[in-house]
Amino acid sequence: MMTLLILFFPLIASLLVFASGNKFAARVALLLSVIELGITYYVYTIYRQSGADAFYYFKEWISNPKISFHVGIDGLTLLMVMLTNFLTPIIILSAFNRKIENEKAYFSLITFMQFALVGVFMAYDGLLYYIFWELALIPIYFIALRWGGKDRVPVTLKFFIYTLAGSLLMLFGFIMLYHYNPSHSFDIRELYANANHICSCNQSWLFWMFFLAFAIKIPIVPFHTWQADTYKEAPTQGTMLLAGIMLKMGTYSLLRWLVPIVPHGVAEWGPLAITLCVIGIVYASVIAIMQKDLKKLFAYSSVAHVGLISAGIFTLNMQGFQGSVVQMFAHGVNVVGLFFCADIIFNRTNSLDVEGLGGIRTLAPKFNTMFMVIVLGSVALPLTNGFIGEFLLLFGVYEYNSWLSVFAGLTIILGAVYMLRMFQRIMLGNQNESIKSFPDLMWNEKIVLGIIVIVIVAMGIYPKPVFNLAQPALDLILKSATLK
Repeated sequence: MMTLLILFFPLIASLLVFASGNKFAARVALLLSVIELGITYYVYTIYRQSGADAFYYFKEWISNPKISFHVGIDGLTLLMVMLTNFLTPIIILSAFNRKIENEKAYFSLITFMQFALVGVFMAYDGLLYYIFWELALIPIYFIALRWGGKDRVPVTLKFFIYTLAGSLLMLFGFIMLYHYNPSHSFDIRELYANANHICSCNQSWLFWMFFLAFAIKIPIVPFHTWQADTYKEAPTQGTMLLAGIMLKMGTYSLLRWLVPIVPHGVAEWGPLAITLCVIGIVYASVIAIMQKDLKKLFAYSSVAHVGLISAGIFTLNMQGFQGSVVQMFAHGVNVVGLFFCADIIFNRTNSLDVEGLGGIRTLAPKFNTMFMVIVLGSVALPLTNGFIGEFLLLFGVYEYNSWLSVFAGLTIILGAVYMLRMFQRIMLGNQNESIKSFPDLMWNEKIVLGIIVIVIVAMGIYPKPVFNLAQPALDLILKSATLK
């Protein structure tokens, strides 16, 4: 029952938010998203006390082909659901004190997207997973198209075409899986059990169908060209949803669906995939150094970080898996904080030009302090949430190939270059003449950034709960990914 409640409550919330009207939409959305977070925490406590590997809800949906409404919660799923339901109220609160047309539609789409994202992480049937994957595309498409910047139409269309093309490849992949699987089922447990019964040749085709779909969503270079412009043109809350949660659909799916289901395909093509990930780390970091637009700088920084997460998954060792899970959570928190800081700067100066800003520290000391902590988390300073994940990822990549780890490690060095240089130019130095005033944080901004800063520090000091939660699921995935 709790499994269904945690899944469908955001859908009910979406309808209630739309019905509440423009005057109350933001407050109703915030209240209901906080309730969903409370439900998530309650499920977490039950899960930890039960000692069970997972909770399931299973109902046969279609008999031929064999499709089920199969959703579940294990440690990995619960971690991603917690990330989604933790960030959603923060994203909603960040929109307070901002002028938004048709608020009921805006916040209703955000909560509907929360429903679709939770569905992606909870789906244990391949076709059901695909349905939620596609559902998640609909609200973000309209959020970016309706409330985006001046170039939103062509940019959003490019994003839609890219992701839809990848989704169709994945759909064909699931159809192939169904026919090649001896059990003729989309159920994830049977796909895991029969993974080694699919011949290597067919697994190679399946690998590319799924990998391309996930690589576009993450994105992995060279499938990233939609990302920077979409992040820039989407409204801040849309960018937060994309960078903080939606791209985790791709990295989570590599871990949950690709690696354990087509192990022979991963063994054959994994070296190429991990090489692409490492190339993407260096490429995106260099491009980020060259950026003058703050949102584009953060966008390319995100490409570099998720490239390292993806590389860790393809190492097929426990350190890489652990680092990817920890870093997925940490990156989600950090990137939401970064884009909100960009929104605060734009809201007060009407500019995102790194070269045209400066001296904000003296006008907004509270903002300066919180922004600095988020930047330090993003560059993986020890005792911040970014450190332990990147350490484990580099450890895992080193075990896989020492030379690849050398290039992957550039993400830390180059990340420090562009992030700290950006902070110095915007926040420190002489005050730019164009900045006449810069009010310090408003009440909702203090709450949003304060929560993010607390999580950055707390997780950096004590990351053990994240490891403990995800470990049983990672053990099963690693066992399934091992060739027999």
